[in-house]
Amino acid sequence: MKSRKLSRTRRRATILTAAAASVVAGVALLPNWSAGAAVVDDPTVDAKTKATFQKLADAFFTDRTDALVDGAQSKRDKPLTAGFSGHVKLSSGLSRTEDSARDTLEGRKDKLASLGEEYSKANTAVTLNATRVEGRRATVAVTETTTLTYAQARGNEPRTTGFQAGHELTFKADRHGNWQLTDVKDTDSGLAVNTLSKPAVKAPTTADDGDTMPNAPRAATTRNPVAVPKTGTTYDYKAMAAYAEKYWNVYNKDYPDFNGHGAGGDCTNFVSQSLKAGGWKHVPGYVYDYTKWFGTADIQSDSFVGVNEWSWFAQNSKRTKPLANVYQLEVGDVLQMDFDRDGSKDHTMIVTAKSGGVPYVTYHSNNTFRRSVASLIASYPTAYYYAYRT
Repeated sequence: MKSRKLSRTRRRATILTAAAASVVAGVALLPNWSAGAAVVDDPTVDAKTKATFQKLADAFFTDRTDALVDGAQSKRDKPLTAGFSGHVKLSSGLSRTEDSARDTLEGRKDKLASLGEEYSKANTAVTLNATRVEGRRATVAVTETTTLTYAQARGNEPRTTGFQAGHELTFKADRHGNWQLTDVKDTDSGLAVNTLSKPAVKAPTTADDGDTMPNAPRAATTRNPVAVPKTGTTYDYKAMAAYAEKYWNVYNKDYPDFNGHGAGGDCTNFVSQSLKAGGWKHVPGYVYDYTKWFGTADIQSDSFVGVNEWSWFAQNSKRTKPLANVYQLEVGDVLQMDFDRDGSKDHTMIVTAKSGGVPYVTYHSNNTFRRSVASLIASYPTAYYYAYRT
């Protein structure tokens, strides 16, 4: 049977109907943008845009830091990030998240104040390290450098504390080619005082030979314990502190830099270097043997660079003894933390100052100068703490 011919009118109606259907189907394939809106090609990121990325990042972390400073937020009607609009700005979603984050940090400020620690001013600066653009997404690596001034410092109390922290920022472009900051992630251990991210933790560590490891007792965190002054003269504790404060935000080329190499980073390597500067001697041998301790530019024992392995060596060698309370720590002593309380220690720090009964620790990953033990306890109240007299 031959096919029937459509009339001219019916043919025209059929064509229009099909065209309309194709338009409707095509709409489903387009981004969720209003019909007829101008859509630019994948935008480029020029030097001016990169500079604005950096300025927005600077405002973002300044807002966070100021939440910890007495009176800083009340001096402004709105966050610094609210002043960005147009080509580069904060997304509405991240803006809401940061409102909550700043409220939490203000709560941390109040907790610190109850422990006798307040900051009178702060300075935050952000440098842009690298920008990677893929279509309508830009990933920006930055380094934050922050200095906080302790309020009402007296006598020999430290006047400031500071840290460096790496971050990764994600910007996404809208249909007009305008960039919005949608996400911020810490790229190191997340130990800065103005961060809310969880610190990196190490997997539980066991020795190859199956020996029972020396188990350090936990230290209490209550204020004003019975003092335990240092009486030994075997080591130069001032030299330990001087080394740590010289290299807190730089790296001695005589040793490898493990910052950014997974959980744990460079913290124990840095503390071992400081102890060595104060007189700890090498114990050469097999790198995996926790009873050995040595570190050079070319080779390091696990006990020189590993958090748990250092603890095992320190106790087995009798070079340290445990302290019952973190506030008993003195200059040259070592503090470790177990963030998730799984029995495997995650972070190592060295005391470089003490005043008013409060020890101040310096460490790598994040690189931090003279952070008070009170600040650590306020930020990580559920962590386990281990205090070592060197």
